Amino acid sequence: MFIPSQRWAVAYLSLAILAAALVSAQTPQPTTTLEMVTSAKNLPNGIEIQAASATLRITALRDDIIRVRISPGALPEDESWAVLPGPRGKSVDVQPIQSDSAVGFHTASLDVRVERNPLRLVIRDLAGNIISADAVGRPTRFQMGGFTISKQSDEHYFGLGDKTGSFDRRNQAFTLWNTDVAPQESVDPLYKAIPFFLAINGARSYGLFLDNTWRTWFDFGKQARDAISFGSEGGPLEYYVLYGPTPKQVVEGYAYLTGTPPLPPLWALGFQQSRYSYTPESQLRGIARHLRADKIPSDVLYLDIDYQDRNRPFTVNPETFPNFKGLVSDLRKEHFRLVNITDMHIAHAPNQKYSPYDTGEAGNHFVKNPDGTDFIGVVWPGPAVFPDFTRAQTREWWGGLYHQFAEDGVAGFWNDMSEPSVFSGPGMTMPLDAVHHIDEPGFAPRTATHAEIHNIVGLENARATYEGLLKLRPDDRPFVLTRATFAGGQRYGFTWTGDNSATWNHLRLATQMVLNLGVSGISFVGADVGGFNGSPQPDLLTRWVEMAAFSPLCRDHATKGSLPHELWVNGPQQEAIRRRYIETRYRLLPYIYSLADEASRTGIPLMRPVFLDFPEIFAPGSGGIEHVDTEFLLGPSLLVAPPPFAEMLDGYSVGLPRTTSWYDFWTGAKMASVPPVPSIATIVTAPAGTLKLPSHIHPPLETMPVYVRGGSILPMQPLIQNTDETPDGPLELHVYPGPQCSGSLYFDDGHTFRYQRGEYLRQKLTCQSDANSIRVNFSQREGSYAPWWKALEVVIYDWPNADADAKLSNGASTMKTSYDPKKRALHLLLPDVAGEANQDVVLTVIPVQH
Repeated sequence: MFIPSQRWAVAYLSLAILAAALVSAQTPQPTTTLEMVTSAKNLPNGIEIQAASATLRITALRDDIIRVRISPGALPEDESWAVLPGPRGKSVDVQPIQSDSAVGFHTASLDVRVERNPLRLVIRDLAGNIISADAVGRPTRFQMGGFTISKQSDEHYFGLGDKTGSFDRRNQAFTLWNTDVAPQESVDPLYKAIPFFLAINGARSYGLFLDNTWRTWFDFGKQARDAISFGSEGGPLEYYVLYGPTPKQVVEGYAYLTGTPPLPPLWALGFQQSRYSYTPESQLRGIARHLRADKIPSDVLYLDIDYQDRNRPFTVNPETFPNFKGLVSDLRKEHFRLVNITDMHIAHAPNQKYSPYDTGEAGNHFVKNPDGTDFIGVVWPGPAVFPDFTRAQTREWWGGLYHQFAEDGVAGFWNDMSEPSVFSGPGMTMPLDAVHHIDEPGFAPRTATHAEIHNIVGLENARATYEGLLKLRPDDRPFVLTRATFAGGQRYGFTWTGDNSATWNHLRLATQMVLNLGVSGISFVGADVGGFNGSPQPDLLTRWVEMAAFSPLCRDHATKGSLPHELWVNGPQQEAIRRRYIETRYRLLPYIYSLADEASRTGIPLMRPVFLDFPEIFAPGSGGIEHVDTEFLLGPSLLVAPPPFAEMLDGYSVGLPRTTSWYDFWTGAKMASVPPVPSIATIVTAPAGTLKLPSHIHPPLETMPVYVRGGSILPMQPLIQNTDETPDGPLELHVYPGPQCSGSLYFDDGHTFRYQRGEYLRQKLTCQSDANSIRVNFSQREGSYAPWWKALEVVIYDWPNADADAKLSNGASTMKTSYDPKKRALHLLLPDVAGEANQDVVLTVIPVQH
């Protein structure tokens, strides 16, 4: 333990080093351009190259992941806030390549070459197709402490988190610098900095992750039509190229590097109601009563900053919330979880018995000015200090601040304003010369300016909260919601798209932003339902609820001063529509929870762009789908096709990938094939009168078009009002015949870590169909968790009539059958015999011929 004199001696030494670094940074730096290879040395896992004074080290972590480090001199310290230590230390042996024109190596998947003169990195697959290549005539350049690197361009680009603008990043440019900004209308930068993009070119996909925490930028052909460029104002030039060839493999590779999300508690996937702010205590109790009285399924209520004493984090206002612990207890009796906001700014309150400040100051936990004093900025509580989350000790102290809330039973926590947002600061944040102390395993202890640390403050704030809750409640899965984050932020829970607005355009943007966050590694995400700023029109709120019912995070939230937009406002007709979609979400929870399990193991997002499962829509000559920016998939089975401009009265075509059949989710009807959207070339060359255009739909307000992929087995459950409730009835398995028919089940207790000790249920389901029969295969179940259901109801769609013979391969008793002619659906009710067998069980159903 440091005594004060030792601690300040170290601090002053660090500040002296920092001051010298700042003087150096202000001195004009020589420009270094990588022009030609001057020497090369083979490594077991790659190659190291000198280009005059510059150093390049290119290594293979896996056969499909290449790491590139470039420096104008010696390589800097090998450290990362985003990439996990395990993957960063991995390598595979490579086969060296050397010729008069190039040096490099190849792996089992990639050919990696550096052309000698001019120096140019080119990565190909083993068939010779270029995956990624430096742009011709645009060498990598170091200048003024930063760098610029350019790649040749002929692709579609996605990622960088929740940027506004068009869904495809082509012909756009972006800055990554976490910023508190509202409204979001085509504004950049925003709250998150995720320097990763996914590129798709025909049948090949790759990803590129720039591991740099400074202010960075990406230009996808806006300045130069034949090249993309990216760079930073400082820090190391280090990036990873991740090869697919499918986009899903790229996303999985990125999750391998930066981590998968933790499996959330089941209740976090339920409906959540919030507002800035529900106060006093009686108002929150009234919201809870109204939700239950109107039978709107729901699990979570939020408290924004007005529950606090003078907006001070980790306090409760005793006048407006006189019985806080009793409130939490009463809400739990009604099966609600409470989530409290806990912003990162600590009120600067010396000698006022404000424990977070007193203990933070005693532990030297706050960000400093260059002169060694605490940096003080104005936020909600007035003058405030800011935890230095780059110190492991500070994160541990921060996590301990949740002790009382955890004892009171508060279920989850909401870290807002962590860009960091500072009302009185330059650019609404800290000065760039504010001082952070890095004291972190895997890093050499040192000081760093805020210019380097700014983009990871939200990441490390969420990490401190998550790890603190794990320590306080070791067997409860934490729920942490953060607005700002960096690459790897998925490791600590949920995020949302920030302070959106109650406009039709923001409804459209919500889909694009969540989808791009999904391919950027953030699986558990949503947008404020109805829009945070302003008051939504009734139809807008209804459409937003309909869409959010199929998103990972379903939270209705609004700002102070806006009109109420809880689901019952605007009358019973609107409420009935909204309730129906929330009920649908709760019936789909077995499917959604299985997707959450998949995300926690693979990084594949729940809500995903259509191309993630159907990359062929970008293949040459495919015709694509028209509304790739507004349609989306929930898992592999459900395609949601909202009106692309929902405020308009026009009809629109639905882009259903043509490599499989599709069914209407609501009616069960098998869809007729729809002609593809014709390309310009097709329109120009088609003989007069022969061009077939897609048919258009005009869905009424109460209908959100949703389709099920042919070849899906979709699990559903009887309706419940909250996730504490045990469904009453059989587990439903809805079978939609088609190619490669499959589905999966995942269940556990929904809130503890006992699943990590084998207390879970995981089961694969497949089906095969032909003209004579359909067979549903139940594979052996994994895990020891006992499910809630005692029976299964198998529903087979596109079935010709009510007559069928059905039997189980284990010889179990006969089952009840019924038929729904309107949906052409055969229902079979059978005991849960599949779970009792230590072998696969097959259900065979044969139509009876008369």
